[in-house]
Amino acid sequence: MEIIGSQRKPVHIDVVPTLPLYRSAPPLEVRLEDFELYAMDRLRVLKGIADGLSRGKKSEEMKNLADHLWKANMRHLDASEVVNKDIISHFVLRLVYSRTEDLRKWFLSMETNLFRYRLLFERPEAQRALMAEFDLPYRAASNAELESVKEGLKQVAQSFGQPLAADVIFYKVPFEEVPELVAGRRVFIHKGYAYVAMNQVVSLVATQFRSHLSKALILTNRKWTSTIREQEKDRLTPIVEALCSSYLGPDYSQPREFAEISIKDIDQIAKSSFPLCMRHLFEKLREDHHLKHGGRMQLGLFLKGVGLKLEDALAFWKAEFSQRVGSERFDKEYAYSIRHNYGREGKRTDYTPYSCQKIITSAPGVGDHHGCPYRHFSEENLRAALGKMGLSNRAVEDVMDKVRNRHYQLACTLTFEAVHGTSCDAGINHPNQYFSDSQKVLQSKNQSTV
Repeated sequence: MEIIGSQRKPVHIDVVPTLPLYRSAPPLEVRLEDFELYAMDRLRVLKGIADGLSRGKKSEEMKNLADHLWKANMRHLDASEVVNKDIISHFVLRLVYSRTEDLRKWFLSMETNLFRYRLLFERPEAQRALMAEFDLPYRAASNAELESVKEGLKQVAQSFGQPLAADVIFYKVPFEEVPELVAGRRVFIHKGYAYVAMNQVVSLVATQFRSHLSKALILTNRKWTSTIREQEKDRLTPIVEALCSSYLGPDYSQPREFAEISIKDIDQIAKSSFPLCMRHLFEKLREDHHLKHGGRMQLGLFLKGVGLKLEDALAFWKAEFSQRVGSERFDKEYAYSIRHNYGREGKRTDYTPYSCQKIITSAPGVGDHHGCPYRHFSEENLRAALGKMGLSNRAVEDVMDKVRNRHYQLACTLTFEAVHGTSCDAGINHPNQYFSDSQKVLQSKNQSTV
């Protein structure tokens, strides 16, 4: 796959009759803009699937969610380019997520799930064709074999409220190759073999897809490390290394619905509408009258995004820091960076508040207070902080369960729901989104009591 500049060149590949298996990168020329945009569109699909799985959606719900996400994000104005977009985006993200073991595990899991859900929408003939593509060595069970396990097959079918049809073809498969069917008790197991019905071949194909992709990710990482990273250090490498932590929503560089907050209200607002990460920084600032650089950046850009004007921001930070370092030193050492964040110094860049992903992947050191509490706090400190926010013991346990499974944004979402007494189906993806959604809920409650 060759990356080219902005000039558009037509690309043509044979139409794939069914799902692509992504066995080798296609000989396509890709514009640099498409390289990134296609990848971000696919990333929206994968992150949507990850969120749905983490929130415990059922199989049918996940199938429909994946279909919706795919149709919403993987369209193309040119219908003939849809397949190209599918293939290109997969290989770009394969490059992005091959670089560490954690990234590989996440990508492997989400891509396999996406493949399985898409395969479920295929016709039986297409499913069988993919089975043939993988050259699966499984043989159909003979009539004599089926007769000997007939009662077991019947019991499995009845457990799902389905009769055992007389003409169903069953494959004998080593049980460890269909773990999801075994876990769901959807197959009969006899002497180490699972009897897999024809309508369950999706699991067989998905298992093979996962195996092939797992090996491919290792090879991709080797190639990236040995040659590509250095060769593309001025062009593709920055894009690839940033994509895995890309935030895909609004940037909150400008205040939105709630356009302005004042210094006199900030303590009350911090208590009612700041997410835990910002509430912790705010309280530490009030307590110590100082924050290190990482904390100043994380909290300062958040406050900018929720509507604290530059003049008020300077007054707010000066009031705190002056108690520790004096007014003169504040004006000399700290005021410039605050004006810089608001685009009034240096390159005049309008800096954006940090997303959850950026905060989660930060690495606070000793004496730092920035970062994500759900990831960086000890269990004891996190429990205490959640209790201080008013969460019940049950709610705290639910949050801790998400934390133990490293679903930090979902832990924050559960905190939001517990604090506000309302659901947050979209999930929390940005501290400023938390603030905005909180203010909407509180305004709605205030209006209903008037």
